[in-house]
Amino acid sequence: MYLYHYNIYFRNSLIMLLRHLCAVFMSAVGFFPTMAQQKSVLLENVRILDHASQTLTAPQHVLIANNVIQTISKTPISVNGQDVERINGGGKTLMPGLIDVHVHMVFGALTMPQMMTNDLSDEFLLDKVGKSAQQMLMRGFTSVRDVGGPIFPLKAAIDKGKLPGPRIWPSGATISQTAGHGDFRTPNERSRRFFGEVSRAERYGATFIADGRDEVLTAVRENLRFGASQIKLMAGGGTSSAYDPVDVTQYTLDEMKAAVEAAEDWGTYVTVHAYTPRAIRRAIEAGVRCIEHGQLLDEETLALIAQKGIWLSLQNLVDDTPDMDPQRRLKRKPVIEGQEKVWPLAKKHGVKLAWGTDFLFEPELNEQQNAFILRMQKWFTNAEILKMITQDNADVLQLAGLRSPYPGKLGVIEEGAMADLLLVDGNPLQDLSVIANPDKNFLLIMKDGQIFKNSLKK
Repeated sequence: MYLYHYNIYFRNSLIMLLRHLCAVFMSAVGFFPTMAQQKSVLLENVRILDHASQTLTAPQHVLIANNVIQTISKTPISVNGQDVERINGGGKTLMPGLIDVHVHMVFGALTMPQMMTNDLSDEFLLDKVGKSAQQMLMRGFTSVRDVGGPIFPLKAAIDKGKLPGPRIWPSGATISQTAGHGDFRTPNERSRRFFGEVSRAERYGATFIADGRDEVLTAVRENLRFGASQIKLMAGGGTSSAYDPVDVTQYTLDEMKAAVEAAEDWGTYVTVHAYTPRAIRRAIEAGVRCIEHGQLLDEETLALIAQKGIWLSLQNLVDDTPDMDPQRRLKRKPVIEGQEKVWPLAKKHGVKLAWGTDFLFEPELNEQQNAFILRMQKWFTNAEILKMITQDNADVLQLAGLRSPYPGKLGVIEEGAMADLLLVDGNPLQDLSVIANPDKNFLLIMKDGQIFKNSLKK
């Protein structure tokens, strides 16, 4: 079923993109308008968040036509004869939509028992994960980068208008060595190479267990064939996996180079899961362009990352919970301690920083997605944080180049940029906590020029 679905998705990707650009979208959910019916939108009397000056502008007027910002003016915009929806912003803050560059849309929406006991059919995923995707959009997240999991059916459904959700930059199945962070086999599942049986996680598109240059090349190319915008490789140990200590380095340099070469041949890049300096230095030597995590980094390696212009995609991982497995608590201890150090050190060395959440198998955490942004206030100003979760994260998305599923500029409010916008009741430059209560404070949510929420409309 998945291969059939993926093939259909890949063959139709160009058609879907043309429909996206020509405004045929969101037709299946009754109270969301189709793009065929979409009017131009004129936002009047709004104060725009300006990253360059780190201020809000004086009240301005913004005209959105189709899916882009057409005009920004200090004086009223004449729209005589046009079919335009006028919205008076009342001097509220207009800012770009939020972006999370480290999500697992499937793994984050399901519990581990749900992952293990269900057949993970397309219908099950679209029902359970689809609701989570809609809720994420209603929290103001208009774009996300999915860094591992069976994401293609959900992305296709959102792009075709079958359900609302954020734009998704998909990685597809994670790529892991045997006994690596993406080796999700249960104890009774034996090696495919020696016993010829594909593991459940591989069968459902969660991971590829690939050893040796040839298998890594095939795994990367399979994901690209399905429509991946970037490749996620497991380069070091993890805290939520059974077989690999956090300190281990995964994949040889040759294997990692193979992944980078295959991705670059398609005009895109590899990002790696890694915590330690040794694993990250090997990844840098192989040519990766982004590091996920890195909470155990030292200053010397952070300086190298900055020198090479590599992105560090960091998180503020959730604290231990009382019912967490003792072995996992032990593995997490150095990582949790390290994240208090790495954020300020990365800032000190001028590392290009991105932000994400990385929620896994605890769906209740998703409701805290906005609140987790506030955790960065220990080390950054509100203006720096707002830029990171919009413009900087958008720059990470566009590392995918021509493999980006949504061409256009995101993360800023300027003429010609894509119309992913939030109208906020409050000034987040002065009080960042306003973005932690999207139900109350996000008066308008727009993605791709469409209004998904409008609290100003009586």
